[in-house]
Amino acid sequence: VDRFLVTGDVYRRDEIDSSHYPVFHQMEGVRMFTSDELAMAGLSATDSSEEELVKFAETDLKAGLEGMARELFGDVEMRWVDEYFPFTDPSFELEIFFDGEWMEVLGCGVVHRDIVKEVGRARQPGWAFGLGLERLAMVLFDIPDIRLFWSEDERFHSQFESGKIVKFRPYSKYPPCYKDISFWTTSDEAPEDDFHPNDLYEVVRDVGGDLVEKVELIDDFTHPATGKVSNCFRISYRSMDRSLTNEEVDDMQERVRDLTVEKLGVELR
Repeated sequence: VDRFLVTGDVYRRDEIDSSHYPVFHQMEGVRMFTSDELAMAGLSATDSSEEELVKFAETDLKAGLEGMARELFGDVEMRWVDEYFPFTDPSFELEIFFDGEWMEVLGCGVVHRDIVKEVGRARQPGWAFGLGLERLAMVLFDIPDIRLFWSEDERFHSQFESGKIVKFRPYSKYPPCYKDISFWTTSDEAPEDDFHPNDLYEVVRDVGGDLVEKVELIDDFTHPATGKVSNCFRISYRSMDRSLTNEEVDDMQERVRDLTVEKLGVELR
């Protein structure tokens, strides 16, 4: 097999904002170039240099994915960003300018040479990509928040019909409620900083679920005398379907504070 597409479910801890969700659907593709395809480009897996083979695969990869993006979205603004993935080298992300900011829609790269050798394909060049289907749909249908895909609100679902591409018509926008949480990520007893933001995101997701719109780091402070590190995160609570009450937001925030100390071992400020 020299090429394939596969689609599946992905479950992972991730950032919390309008384009990230802990469950999503991903399509992955791989293409390995045959001897005949290389010969048509004046290349050979045995005689061409490593640099020539990698550049050929990279150029073909980017041209194909840019063409797919234009076919789907028209003349959109896009850019390539250098990235790191363990199975490709070099690696890239394709970002599309959507809703006023750059959004990553796929990761890709030239299949790592060590992997190619390990599976018995010698110096055969190839490329691979993985793209989030929800993010493509967000751009295609102009959907501003990935949480909407899991909404049960008929005002969302009734706008779409199989086989038709329409632009999402926003309905009532309920107000957000902002809550900050600040804590020392290091202490005298634990001077090493083992804290990772994904740990906090998981705690917040467990408590607030889809009522959490965004979590962002707004302050990162190192005490000049003690060297202790303090982080302050702002949590935005907002329902897609109704107004939240102060009481329920306060209750969620208190549980977030308690679990942050219990599970992450940090010291609240």
